[in-house]
Amino acid sequence: MQKLMSVISLIAIFVMNALAGPAHAEKPIVIKFSHVADENTPKGQMALKFKELVAQRLTGKVVVELFSNSQLYDDNTVLEAMLLGDVQMAAPSVSKFGAYSKEIQVFDLPFLFDNRQALERFQTSPNGRQLLHSLNEKGLIGLGYLNDDLKILSATKRLKVPADAAGLRFRIQPSQVLAAQFNVLHATSLKKPFSQISTLLQDNAVDGQENTWTNIFSKNIFLEQPYITVSNHGVVSFLVVTSTAFWQNLSDPIRQEIQQALHEAIAFGNNLTEQYSSYARQKITASHRTEIITLSDIERLQWKNTMKSVWQEFEGEIGRKLIEAAYQSNQPNNFARNPETNGI
Repeated sequence: MQKLMSVISLIAIFVMNALAGPAHAEKPIVIKFSHVADENTPKGQMALKFKELVAQRLTGKVVVELFSNSQLYDDNTVLEAMLLGDVQMAAPSVSKFGAYSKEIQVFDLPFLFDNRQALERFQTSPNGRQLLHSLNEKGLIGLGYLNDDLKILSATKRLKVPADAAGLRFRIQPSQVLAAQFNVLHATSLKKPFSQISTLLQDNAVDGQENTWTNIFSKNIFLEQPYITVSNHGVVSFLVVTSTAFWQNLSDPIRQEIQQALHEAIAFGNNLTEQYSSYARQKITASHRTEIITLSDIERLQWKNTMKSVWQEFEGEIGRKLIEAAYQSNQPNNFARNPETNGI
């Protein structure tokens, strides 16, 4: 009888355990990915592609939660939140990293890159890839570059020559280099989040701003600014970043799968940039809501000569060799590009 009861008890325990499932079933790793862009932009599409690839390849192991349009954090607060473990991934503009790496300020220097191709050549070079690790001492690690396009100016008055910007107030990202850029124009700069641009313009808190065609279109900036100057004076690039604590705590197989998915998602986003930029420019032009000013070669040279003085001002912080290496990327035939992946 005792043996029968023991058998019944064992069967009961087995059935209960089977119904309850594993006592120590691992919960999936959650990656909260915060960014400030609309989902219909290259950055938004990159994030969606990353989520899709992770869901396909790491089902039950990793879950990506997306927070676009500054729903969770804006770019001015997300890095601190990341260091606290409240968010695991973000894609702030490289302009947001000046407090974490002096060298990374190279991307903010005006008229350093002639086009997106030059920017990408530098980013995939040994110097560009090394910058991904320049944040490590601050607890962050760069995972890859996502690029928008060249920056243009918009304002409440026509900007043809540098002197036209004197006395105007421009919204900028929180970057000492960008502040210096407008200082040499005898203009005032106001460091405010991207999410506040429309409000700043509507309240006449600023007279102008710098951004890409895509961002000017997606945030309807062209509806608030009567003039756009195609200055192409700088670049907008984003750095997909995570904390070293989170990254190093992942197992090697999981980390490799996440890195590969992100690499493919970034490539997908970068491929969309030219298409989106062209579309945004066409829509803005067709709206007839703003006058688009194209600079002559002589006028562009005036802007370049005026702004390039910023290079010397930050040479000590960034490093002359790094600036020279970035500038050489404009000459593809003389530039040694690293063919490896755009990431760590």
